[in-house]
Amino acid sequence: MTGPLSRALATIDAANAADPKGEALIYGQRMSAELARLVPQASDVLQVAARGQHVERWLLPRSDYPEGKEGYHAWRREQGRRHGERVAGIMAEAGFAPDDCIRVGVLLRKEALKRDPEVQALEDVICFVFLKWYFAPFAEGRDDAALLDIVAKTARKMSAAGRVRVLAEFKLPEALAAAFRA
Repeated sequence: MTGPLSRALATIDAANAADPKGEALIYGQRMSAELARLVPQASDVLQVAARGQHVERWLLPRSDYPEGKEGYHAWRREQGRRHGERVAGIMAEAGFAPDDCIRVGVLLRKEALKRDPEVQALEDVICFVFLKWYFAPFAEGRDDAALLDIVAKTARKMSAAGRVRVLAEFKLPEALAAAFRA
């Protein structure tokens, strides 16, 4: 017999399996694995949020928004809203309480970052997944100044404990490591 958590995760995986590029399912699984490693006591709602953080992300392409910082931020906000709404619906169908369905939206929209421990835990996991799996390909072809800027933005979003853990787990060039010490 499966409970609400198992049903919600399976539904998110099924939704992400439809990704034409095949990336969403792997991303969700990586998020769950890092969450289990970094936050082994994570609540069921946080576990669902981690797995569903990019649910069906391909349905709203970045190219639908204007180039530049404003367009990027508008796209990210809309993705967070959509992910929160979609995952809340999945959770309701899986049997989660209404308050849990509301809470997952708070996590996925990253409300109260730095003030809400679960929102911060989710952000730290997102940053770890980026550094572990996506940073190297992202870095290819970018100049040092652009990379330092991205790493500094990543570090600023993380908790102090998350930044310390990054320094312990990743071998970063000194210029990049310095961003995690700030």
